[in-house]
Amino acid sequence: MANNILLLAGDGVGPEVMAEVKKIIDYLNKNKKTDIEISEELVGGASYDENKTPLTDEVLYKAMDSDAVLLGAVGGPKYDKLDFAKRPERALLRLRKEMRLFANLRPAICFSELVSTSTLKPEVISDLDIMIVRELTGGVYFGEPRGIKPLENDEREGVNTHRYTSKEIIRVAKVAFDLAKKRKKLVTSVEKSNVMEAGLLWREEVEKLHLDKTYKDIKLNHMLADNCAMQLVRNPKQFDVILTDNLFGDMLSDEAAMTTGSLGMLPSASLSEKDKKKRIRSMYEPCHGSAPDIAGKGTANPIAMILSFSMALKYSLNQDDLSLDVDNAIKKVLSDGLRTPDIMEEGKRKVSTAEMGSAILEKLK
Repeated sequence: MANNILLLAGDGVGPEVMAEVKKIIDYLNKNKKTDIEISEELVGGASYDENKTPLTDEVLYKAMDSDAVLLGAVGGPKYDKLDFAKRPERALLRLRKEMRLFANLRPAICFSELVSTSTLKPEVISDLDIMIVRELTGGVYFGEPRGIKPLENDEREGVNTHRYTSKEIIRVAKVAFDLAKKRKKLVTSVEKSNVMEAGLLWREEVEKLHLDKTYKDIKLNHMLADNCAMQLVRNPKQFDVILTDNLFGDMLSDEAAMTTGSLGMLPSASLSEKDKKKRIRSMYEPCHGSAPDIAGKGTANPIAMILSFSMALKYSLNQDDLSLDVDNAIKKVLSDGLRTPDIMEEGKRKVSTAEMGSAILEKLK
């Protein structure tokens, strides 16, 4: 039975890095009998240019009916003056909400070959392997009421609401605990329970879930978000799985990513609960943005996009061995000294987006 993957290349460097994934899918179909059927649609600014909306209903329905969605990147300065609801980034939020993608997995892994590209000392960053589990559909990004309203004397007020329910907290906490079972059995739950009621509820519900005998072998630590931000640059290897909410997860995952040297190296996965057909909806995307300043120059790093596809093989297509093959191919290419400009070092060979993708493909063969 074919696996249906929807490719949403999006804006900026998105189409360039997605092209390298298509090479790999084509090879796997021809040589590994993966039977992956791909379709391609517009999203973000590309969709707005064509359809005057960042995400059409037709593309949304197609995403919801796919076995996995691969997304490149959305956004760019040409869209900054659009009405808020029309901006490319709203496509991401709508996809996450309608597909009910409540759990975002953001690995922060420092490849041994790239230790010198990090701003941290080698002894601090070498062998780093963190998984950040971010709640994705609740909190301040979705809470109501929200908006900007006029006040007296020509003043205006901006309002956002940070809101969580017990159910929202428990379901994402289960994801973190289940991942920790397969890792180092350590979860650090991060919030601001000292000043926010939603943070206090978060801590209480996570603590309550931890008492379940299913998780008796998992060690749970609690940490305030500001302290976690500091510890990520001071001693990142103290962490294994970090569990946190939408707002703090947005910031901490980018911070953790940059400790490894480049956003161009890091993937992410967003997952739903199982539906009535026992299927998990999913979307995979690189952590880097659309990078409009280098779009079209052939210098973007495709590794994060390829690693996102690797995560899709693992979490959506149940192809763990192929996922590992892709990861190992990337490591071999880095060991050979190939580098895109974002991770370039003295004595290494600078390559283009397409050259990096082709080199990874050759190591798969």
